Amino acid sequence: MPQHVPTVPASEVPEDAVVLDVREDDEWAAGHIDGATHIPMGEVPARLEDLPEGDPLYVTCRGGGRSARVAAWLNANGYDAVNVGGGMGGWEAAGRPMVSETGQQPFVR
Repeated sequence: MPQHVPTVPASEVPEDAVVLDVREDDEWAAGHIDGATHIPMGEVPARLEDLPEGDPLYVTCRGGGRSARVAAWLNANGYDAVNVGGGMGGWEAAGRPMVSETGQQPFVR
């Protein structure tokens, strides 16, 4: 796996970015980026046809670790992927908007 993964802070992700969220279902339900595509990390290799079309594709998780691994794997397999540094924790800390699937105030789980 490449040692360097392209990374941008959550605060610098463009508003029109195409985002892949690789967290687990409960994390996604609690709070996520509106319009993001949700594919848990372990399902990504089997669900490439479900990846959103984006160049680059911004990959996020809770803190940036899982998304860095997925972004590295995607880049090694011909995709243009960028890790969202700090993940959803960084997104929330930057005051970026989120939605939830629960009907309650979104939060990072």
